Amino acid sequence: MDSLIRLATPADIPAMTDLERVCATAAHWTPEQYLDAFDCRGVKRLVLVAETPLSSASLAVIRDETIRPDMGCVQGFLVVRHVAGEWELENIVVAPAARCRGLGQRLLDALLAAARETNSSSVFLEVRESNAAARGFYEKVGFVQTGRRKSYYTDPAEDAVLYRYGLGMK
Repeated sequence: MDSLIRLATPADIPAMTDLERVCATAAHWTPEQYLDAFDCRGVKRLVLVAETPLSSASLAVIRDETIRPDMGCVQGFLVVRHVAGEWELENIVVAPAARCRGLGQRLLDALLAAARETNSSSVFLEVRESNAAARGFYEKVGFVQTGRRKSYYTDPAEDAVLYRYGLGMK
């Protein structure tokens, strides 16, 4: 089944935290930090989820009273914030079993479309130097390396590689 990309809601937070906990390279946020992403009074953020609808067969197997037939299974998400005409990708996570199927690309495409609608100049992000898969993905999409932050990450200590995507590029 194809995944649906939609705006996240606070009801998605448990699924998002469960998903990021199984992804070692994800930024690990508390439920309170995710809840803050939905706060309209502060920094403007966009939170998107990629959801695969649950089939009736899955519902029969799950038999969990908290699962409704209209619910889906969150396979990925992203959190981005809008700052002074630019967007910063703060977190993007795709379930290990859903990787290499275009889901990350679809999430990023939705972000880039939303960013263009705001007449912003660029999207930027930082990623662990050792995260070769993510770096390759961002470069394939069109992000350009713009710098580095020495010892930005801890546990283990590692540089962050900075990337920028100019919204006038595509």
